[in-house]
Parts: sequence; structure tokens; C-alpha cells
Amino acid sequence: MYVMVPLISTEKASELVFNHFGITSETTPLPGDMDINFHVKTESGSEAVLKISEATPDTGYLDFQIELLQHLKKKTRAIALPEAMATSDASYIKTLTLNGTTYQLRMLSWVPGRLWARVNPKTTSLRKSLGIAAGTITCALQDFKHTHAQRTLEWDLAEAAWTVPYADRFSEEEQHLILHFQRLFKSLQKKYETLPKSVVHNDINDYNILVSNNLKDPEVAGIIDFGDAVYTQTINDAAITICYAIMELPDPLAAAAEVVKGYHSEYPFSEKELELLYVLIGMRLVVSVTKSSLRKEEDPSNTYHVISEKPAWQALQKWAEVNNNFAHYTFRNACGYPAHPSEEAFKKWALSNTISLTTFFPTQHIDSVTVLDMSVGSTLLGNLSEYSDPEVSEFKLKQFSKTNPTTILANGYLETRPFYTTEAFKSEGNNGPQYRSTHLGTDFWVPAQTPIHAPFDGIVKIVHHNDYDKDYGPMLILEHTFTEGTFYSLYGHLTLETLEQLNVGDIVKQGQQIARIGEHFENGNWAPHLHFQLILDLLGNNENFNGVAFPSEIPVWKSICPDPNLIFKENLSPSKSSLSETAIIDFRKEHLGRSLSLSYSKPLHIVRGEGAYLIDIEGKKYLDTANNVNHVGHQHPRVVAAGQQQMAVLNTNTRYLHEEIINYADALLKKLPKELSVLHFVNSGSEANELALRMARSITGRKEIMAIEVGYHGNTNAAMDVSSYKFDGKGGSGKPEHTHILPLPDPYRGRHTDADSGSKYASYAKRHIEHLKIIDEKVAGFIGESMVSCGGQIVPPKNYFKKIYQYIREEGGICIADEVQTGFGRMGKTFWAFELYDVIPDIVTMGKPAGNGHPLAVVACTQEIAEAFDTGMEFFNTFGGNPVSCAIGRTVLEIIDDEGLQQHALDVGSFLKNELIALQEEFPIIGDVRGEGLFLGFELNTTEKKPLPQHAAYLADRMKELGILMSTDGPDYNVLKIKPPMVFSKDNAKELIFRLKTVFAEDFMTTY
Repeated sequence: MYVMVPLISTEKASELVFNHFGITSETTPLPGDMDINFHVKTESGSEAVLKISEATPDTGYLDFQIELLQHLKKKTRAIALPEAMATSDASYIKTLTLNGTTYQLRMLSWVPGRLWARVNPKTTSLRKSLGIAAGTITCALQDFKHTHAQRTLEWDLAEAAWTVPYADRFSEEEQHLILHFQRLFKSLQKKYETLPKSVVHNDINDYNILVSNNLKDPEVAGIIDFGDAVYTQTINDAAITICYAIMELPDPLAAAAEVVKGYHSEYPFSEKELELLYVLIGMRLVVSVTKSSLRKEEDPSNTYHVISEKPAWQALQKWAEVNNNFAHYTFRNACGYPAHPSEEAFKKWALSNTISLTTFFPTQHIDSVTVLDMSVGSTLLGNLSEYSDPEVSEFKLKQFSKTNPTTILANGYLETRPFYTTEAFKSEGNNGPQYRSTHLGTDFWVPAQTPIHAPFDGIVKIVHHNDYDKDYGPMLILEHTFTEGTFYSLYGHLTLETLEQLNVGDIVKQGQQIARIGEHFENGNWAPHLHFQLILDLLGNNENFNGVAFPSEIPVWKSICPDPNLIFKENLSPSKSSLSETAIIDFRKEHLGRSLSLSYSKPLHIVRGEGAYLIDIEGKKYLDTANNVNHVGHQHPRVVAAGQQQMAVLNTNTRYLHEEIINYADALLKKLPKELSVLHFVNSGSEANELALRMARSITGRKEIMAIEVGYHGNTNAAMDVSSYKFDGKGGSGKPEHTHILPLPDPYRGRHTDADSGSKYASYAKRHIEHLKIIDEKVAGFIGESMVSCGGQIVPPKNYFKKIYQYIREEGGICIADEVQTGFGRMGKTFWAFELYDVIPDIVTMGKPAGNGHPLAVVACTQEIAEAFDTGMEFFNTFGGNPVSCAIGRTVLEIIDDEGLQQHALDVGSFLKNELIALQEEFPIIGDVRGEGLFLGFELNTTEKKPLPQHAAYLADRMKELGILMSTDGPDYNVLKIKPPMVFSKDNAKELIFRLKTVFAEDFMTTY
């Protein structure tokens, strides 16, 4: 039973340390269970833990703990452990009486590190590290023996039946959880008693785990408090460790598997141990919540006793939702065993009992199998609007069949598909959203009403009708036997009639007709096909069964659901496998330009875009806050259709008459001030700025160009020459002779931050003009991004552009506004960013957002500029202004208007900016929030405005892990840029804020 221990003052604790250890120190209380604990800090700066225990008649358990630590010191140095410190009389335990009560005094060396309970975030690698540390201790204790190890302890899982009489003290819902695991535990006692035993730590909880101070890549550095060590079933220690690793996580099984994998690397689990691990984890949580309930009554003042009560209840609830068998298979997989114990036996049986597809489909004349690609990156599927339309999908499949009428179309096993990246298949994982996107069966794309015949003798196990929006529509499952047990075959997307013809328990023979293929309106709104799946364990499901799974769980699922290809004589495997990510990276390094960079330390393999999302090869969706190029959304169906339709008819140059260039030019001119009435079409923002600079120099006959510090205008020679972001950056060779750089007009952290900073920043242009006069030169023009993107989403202050334009024009120079990043309604308040400053440029350049990523760019200028540029030399661009590009550009403008995207940018951008400002109040690391519409940025600084680039990089990486793409920039790389596709919604903004709040609360982000 729990013994009430009177408190001891810190003064008395310091006195005890001095009297018995000869050390002058300061002491502060530490939490404890059975002991009174103090943190001891000596005059020399060393640290220790003073432990005071109420004496009992049998004091041998303290000797047991000391000898255990001494044993571990000899056996392992992989992790830090406490060491017993000798008293002044060379003993390790001192017995003394205080206020009439006898105590036993010990002091242990201090183990440095952060408590697991206070570490944020607890990463995948950290959980594996915890398993390694715990397994290391367990392995080292295998040969440790001590008479006091075999004691009766309520925290010993072998004694967990003591909780049974207390179940009725909880609510009905809580009782249900507790009784569930108590019954399971009781039913397994015979197996449990045969498991290996040893001395184990028995209490690796979140206050006994110490984590390294490396905030970016932490690992478990030490384990403390062996006060509950006991001789018991060895697997108990793993169960206890896992309980604390899974708390407050949305996916406890994934977290548990990470610990198991690390633990097994040091202490190899037997298959028998893994079979019981799920139940033992549940029982430890039962013990924990029961103990907390009793302790609250015994000592309400001691919060340590109930500190894990709420997270333990939450973990118990989530753990009860995990299927016992699936957890068992997951643990087996983590340890390198076949996930399902019968997997290998079934494969051997299946290879000896193969059938032909004609057994399955005797009415189909099958000469060959064509394996289709319907993976996330499949071009066959096309756009979302195509693959979500069953009639379009059916038409495409019929076209395939026409080319070879005796082939059967098949595909799907372990194929990651875009169909399953919707909200219906989404759940929260331990690293952000995850999608059940990987297909567990094989699909046969055959006509509706095609008969299906049983592949083997069997019994009808399940006949079930899923609602039309579910995975299968009408579904049938047959049960079969093989040499070592039972397996099942699943048939989905059937006719409703199937449900009326078969009953559970009916016997079917091999080759007997069992169903027909349903029409799309009755089989879940899919093009007609059969979903066929093999299953070794129904996991207790008597209605439905998973047809898709999370990619992270596929090593387990493919063992439960073997490849249907095993039972067929025909080959259903794809003829060509895709390149691995490693192969792609290696090829890039060898054969693509060495300066072609990849984002993130672990590059993303992106294969599809939809709206505001990019989707990787595993079907993980990333909310895209960085790609402004896909202006109206990734792969917008109308943009795709416009390009396809025009490309199918004609694509040529501008030397022929064609209405599409007129239609696009007319639509674009309506969005520009009347003064900008002449357009030149090119292919990229770089080309547009190259042409604009050429115009300025050609018209004025001068070479000198002014540009903004940290500005970026493209990768052609002339554009690079005015891009301080490049020539002043890594690999750059400095400012070219005829370029004159104006200070970055940053009103937050720049040279000038007062109310008149705009005029002050603009005055540098005046100074350059005066300097040029001294050397008998004049300025040709000024080029500037209307908001400086690579410079850190800088919004130039009031009067900045107005004054610069005035100074440049007074000298006969030309003013160029670079709207590649900021144009086409992104500002919300205005269609172009320059309009915010009440100026009209002489030339405006636009880039790929004009074509939603298609290579389309535009130079707009005044009539006067156009006439002056017309010197008789023809301007011609082979692809600029071609009918396909113009059709796409026109469609982009139509979408902006039809979908109200400019107003949308204003509404969503205002909401998001306000939320970021609110976040700034909570997290002062956010130094400034700025921007307009859906062109926003925030920078990370100390309170003294010192930039924090490492924190910005950490934030971007962590956000990627949580499913949101962000990019950093600015002169100090401490700015996070937000310039998403314009379809970025308010819900997307809320998701962004939620994830930002999560990361800003993490240890690395709160330490600077």
C-alpha cells in the first residue's frame, strides 16, 4: 500500500547532505512517488539527487537498487544512469530518525537532460531512441539476480489483477474500457506465465526518461529512478515504456511500433512475447488510472501521483480502438518477423494452387492481361474532374479495350491512388494529416453484369451493402481453407442482386457463379469493375473490410492481404516499375546541372497537383503556401481543358493570323491602366524582364539601371545583372558596372523605419543620379518588384515608388514594375501591386502566373515606349503568343473573374494576416507580419530584431513534416513567405495557423 510520508524542509535536506556526505549545497524539492526527493546543487556546481525513504522492516530493497545500478555500470555505458554516492562513513544507505520517524537516506549522481514529459516535439527518431535505451537496460539486466527483486509490487504488471475489484469506482464508459482489458488479460494468463522473466526497470515513465539537449535531433540520454525494479515477465518493461511514449498522440500504434523497433534492436523479443504486448500495454494503462484514482483519495495534495491521469485515460480510449491482432502484426513487422504468422505458409500454398483468370471470368475471352496505371501520378487518370467522373473513366477504359478486345484490364495492388486523398480517407497522424491512399486489392475493369465465379471452394462469410459513397458498394466475402488455416476472398462493386442470391453460411464450389459486376450507379459510383482482395485475417470485422490503407502501414497490410497475383497463372504485375527516389536523385546528380537544387533535406517526390495542394507518390497531400506560379490552383480543370483543346487543333507562332492572341490581349488590356496599351508576349518572367531592360536601354541609349537590393528578376544575363539577390549571394560575382543598387526599402528592420522612411529610401535614387552626372552618365531606367519577394515579402513604404518614379522620369529614364510575383489579383485590394502606390509604370512585366504555370509571360508598355522601341529591327519570339499559351492565359483571366479570386484574396488574406498578428502576440519570435492579400510574410527575430534564420529553416522543415509547404527568404533567410495558389481557402488558412501554432510551441522555437 501507499505510505504517507511527512514533508522535510529544504533547509533540513541541505543539513542532511552536509552532515552525511560532507557537501555544502542548496536543495530544491523534486516530485516523487514513494520517496521524498531533492535536487542537490553543490558549491562547486555539481549536482545530485537526495532520496529519503521511510524505513521498513525489510530494508534489502534499497540494497537491491544500489547493486542493480552497480551492475548496469559494468554492463553498459550506452546511456547515462544514476550512480550511488557513498556517505562520509563509506556506506551507501544511512538510517536516521527525524521527528520520531525512521528514514533511510541515499544520494545518487545527477543525470543531465530534459525530462521526456517536457520535450516538444517527441519525434519518430526520439521514440525509437527510447526503445533502444530501454532495451539496452533490459538486455544488461538479463543476468542480474537479487533476492529482493522477487517482491510483490502493485506496479508489477504480473500483479495487475489487483485492479479488478476497483472497476466499479469508475463511470460506465470508463468501466467498459477497464473491463475490456482485464478480461483479455485474464484470458491470456496461461500464455503469460510461460513468458521469459528477468529483472526490469518497470517504471520508464515520462519523468524517468532524460532527453539530450539537442533540440533539433534529440535522443534519449539517460534513464533514472530504479525504485520500482522487479523480477517479472521481461516484456512488461516494454509495455510500460510504450504507455508513456504513446500518450497524447493521435496514432498510438504507430508510436508504439517505433519504440518496439528500437527496443528489439537491443533486446530481441520472441514471437510469443509480441503476441501479448497489446494487452499488456492496455493493462498498464488500467493500473495507472486505477492507481491515480486511489491516490487522489489518499493524498489529494500530491499532484505527482495523478500527473499522468488524464493522458492515460486518453491513451486507454485510443488503445481500445486499436485492433488487438493488427497491433500484434504491427509489432511483428517492427521486429522483422512476417507481420502475419501464416503469410509464408499461405504464399507456399497459393503458388501450388494457382488458377486461370478464366475460372474467375469464364464468359470473358482472355488472351492477355493489360496492367493499367491508376497511381497518383497517372496520366491515364488525368485531372480530378476526369477521374472523379465515372462516365469519363468508363469511356477511357473502353478505348483501351477496343485496341485489344481479348485483353483484360487489371491493376491496383499496393497502388497509391488519388481517389483516396479526399477528406473521407483522411485522419490525423503523429506527423500531420495522413490518407488511406494505398489500394489493397486488384481491380479487374470488365463490363457491368459480367459474371464472377468462385476461385476456390468456400463458404459465404459476409454479404454486405455499403452505401454508394463507400469503398465497395455491394460486397461479398468468402471463407476458404488452406493447409495451415483460413483465408478469405473479397469481391466489391457488385450488383445489388448479388445480395439477394447469397446468404451467410452458403457453401460455394470452385467455378460456381457467385456475383455480377455492378453498374456505376450501384457500386459506389465507379466505372464498372471488380475489386478482388485476399485476406488472412478479417480483424473481427463482420460487415466491411479495409480496401485501402495508410502507406506507412503497408508493410503490415500486405502481409494480411497478400498479392492476388499469387493465385493466378497470368501475370498481373506492372510491366515497368517506377524509378526509386534514390535513382532519380542519383541521375539528377550525374546528368542534370549541378546547380539544380532540391528543396528539403529529404526531397519530396511530387507527382500530382490539385487546387491548393501538391500530392506526393504516397498520396500525402501538402498544403502549398509557396507556389504562386499555379495562380488559380494546381491543374485547374478549365486551364487544363483550354490547353488540351487548343493544342489538339493548332500551335504555331505569331506570324500567322489567329484570334486567340487577340482575345487574350483584349482581356488582359482590360485589367491594365489605359496608359499601358501595348503587349509583347514571351515565355517567362526572365524573358519579360530581359525585354523590358532591353527596351529601356534601346530607347534611352543609356546603360545605367537602378534596382532594389535583394531583388530578383530572372536568370537571363540582363535580368541577372539587376538581381542583387543573385549577384550579391552565394556564387555571385558582385554588382555589374552599370547596375546601381538602392537599399532594401524595409520599414521594419532596414536603414529607415520612421513615418517618412519611403521618401528617405527613395532619396538614394537621387544620390545615384547625382553621382552619374559627375561621370557624365544618365540613368536608363529603374526596375523594381512592386513588393520585394526574395527580399523577404517587403512592402515598400508610402511615397517610395512615387518619389523614385519622379526622380527617374525627371532624368528621362523608364520605370519598370516587375509584377511576376504580385500581379493578377493577388493583392486583393488591387489587380496589380503597383496600383497600391498610386503610380503607373512605363513598363509592366508579368510571368508564369499568367499561364498558371504554363510558359507564358507578358511585357505591357505605353504606346510611346512601343513606338520608340520600333527601330526597324523585328522583335520575334518563336513561342511567345502562340495560340495554346494565349488560350490558357485567357482562361486564367476568366477564372479569376468567374470565381471572384481577387475578392477571395482580399477576404482570405485579411483573415490570415489578422490570425498571424494574433499569433505574433502569443509567440514574440514573430517579429513582423506584412503583405497584402495572398502575398504575406512574417519574419523571425529576437526581441532586439536579431534575425533567426535557423529557426525559420526549422519551421519550414517541421511544417513540411506536418503537411504544409513553406519557403524561407530575405537577406537573412529569416522570413517565411506565404504566396499560395489563389484558391487557398479560409479553411486552408485555419489549417496553416493551427500547424504554425503547433510548431511555434516546440522547444527549438522557444529557445533563442
